[in-house]
Amino acid sequence: MTDDAATTRKEFSDAVNMTATQLRHWLDTEDSKAVGQKDDGGESTGHASGRRILTLLGKKPGDLTDDDLAHMRTVVGYIHRHLAQRPDGDISDTRWRYSLMNWGHDPLKGARSAGS
Repeated sequence: MTDDAATTRKEFSDAVNMTATQLRHWLDTEDSKAVGQKDDGGESTGHASGRRILTLLGKKPGDLTDDDLAHMRTVVGYIHRHLAQRPDGDISDTRWRYSLMNWGHDPLKGARSAGS
């Protein structure tokens, strides 16, 4: 794996703080399906990304394609931009939090520890 790929993998791992199991359960909820941009009225961009993130979480580093790494960079960028837009007050039941969770990041959860 190149240094760039290793950096992307590390940044992705730092940004995505939900486990595959947590994300899978979340994506099955109505709250998950109700948020995000829906260009064609169907599945939101974030929900589709969450399904792709599940696939990425299951891959070994050596099995990642250039397309996988590009999506990982997209995920990291989205999470960082969205975190900068944090609303005031309690975020527990907000569309802002739910949107981030579709992208694999729960702002109410601490950073995922190694091996999780």
